[in-house]
Amino acid sequence: MKKIIKNGTIVTAADTYKADILVEDGKIALIGQDLSDSAAEVVDAQGHYVFPGAIDPHTHLEMPFGGTVSKDDFETGTIAAAHGGTTTVIDFCLTDKGKPLQNSIDQWHAKSHDKSVIDYSFHLMIGEINEDVLEQLPSVIEDEGITSFKVFMAYKNVFQADDGTLFRTLEEAKKLGALVMVHAENGDVIDHLVTKALEAGQTDPIYHALTRPPEVEGEATNRAAELTGLADSQLYVVHVTCEEAVTAIANARKKGYKVIGETCPQYLVLDQSYLEKPNFEGAKYVWSPPLREKHHQEVLWNALKTGDLQTLGSDQCSFDFKGQKDLGKGDFTKIPNGGPIIEDRVSILFSEGVKKGRLSLNEFVNITSTKIAKTFGLFPQKGTISVGADADIVIFDPNVERTISVETSHMAADYNPFEGMKVTGQPVSVLSRGDYVIKDKEFVGKIGSGQYLKRSRFGELTTSQEELYQK
Repeated sequence: MKKIIKNGTIVTAADTYKADILVEDGKIALIGQDLSDSAAEVVDAQGHYVFPGAIDPHTHLEMPFGGTVSKDDFETGTIAAAHGGTTTVIDFCLTDKGKPLQNSIDQWHAKSHDKSVIDYSFHLMIGEINEDVLEQLPSVIEDEGITSFKVFMAYKNVFQADDGTLFRTLEEAKKLGALVMVHAENGDVIDHLVTKALEAGQTDPIYHALTRPPEVEGEATNRAAELTGLADSQLYVVHVTCEEAVTAIANARKKGYKVIGETCPQYLVLDQSYLEKPNFEGAKYVWSPPLREKHHQEVLWNALKTGDLQTLGSDQCSFDFKGQKDLGKGDFTKIPNGGPIIEDRVSILFSEGVKKGRLSLNEFVNITSTKIAKTFGLFPQKGTISVGADADIVIFDPNVERTISVETSHMAADYNPFEGMKVTGQPVSVLSRGDYVIKDKEFVGKIGSGQYLKRSRFGELTTSQEELYQK
């Protein structure tokens, strides 16, 4: 039915103001003062912010890795995302060399279409480039609306592609209007450092971080950026963790290269010391790139403020501590990489960013929603509160205080990496296309109600996307 959201403070990337919102047929039909409609349900947002639904551009739901599968699937993962104020996710579709790309895309559709409770889309991994793959890419864009391709520069002998593959992908993306994403770590150097560590009997979780130092991330980020400049293409660097990578991105942007950077909440509030927790507890914090020494956190916060980093993803890839993470006891290389992050992404940025004066409200919305929508071809359908946009709306209590815990989490894993962290601010109700998914902090959505989103090409939204390269 129709809804009128009244008495709230609307916050977009550009404005903060008091107004009512009329929601009809899944869209925002009208924004104004003292709206009324006898057929509409009145939603009182007094004392709350009204945000556009957040978008998580970086999830790995039901993903095979290291002989196991990530714990959260498209049902539990998107329910948890909705509790956290996220109304759209973009998941990574893994491919197999020598097999048609459509096979992998079909697998991801099968995993998601009857499970997701919010809207979703896919990125596509590119592990090889040859004439066969090149012939398939136009249909991936046209038929599937997948306009972002991910290349791994790490995970040697598993996902890692060589520089030739990366460069040819960048060239092709330029022609096709696609965006290339990179996991930027020097996989060859990491492989060498890992071998040396194991030979020396260094098997504890902390060596996951020590064999993937910031220098290998900074070098790979710089290399990817320079190849992007050479190809005159466009690049999105996922999960940036350290000063070295931020510097590489900032320098590339100063040169006029089309390079965008993403970080994640875990890198803003957790540090390398967590991997040293006793009794193998450090394995809970094993993901790639690893957590860094604490001084990198302020570099990341400053980069979000200045615009050298533009977006916040979760890199959601959850594994149980018991039964999955403990596969790596005695050998850190066998610890499945990833953590349960998707639910707490938005609240952590609000609490640590807005409440502590690091970010304005508008910057917060830009980082969690608007810039992501613009980057990935979803704007203005998603990422803003405006007439005609999808009614993906979060009613957010900015003052409620809570303690993050696995006991109150809606993610499927048996631990929460932010356990015991006190945060201020929480979504109260969340609408997806005008229907409640979360109402008064309870899940009321319908399993499988999320819709698959076909996205615009990079460059079709010229004005909004060119803004991404400006300070």
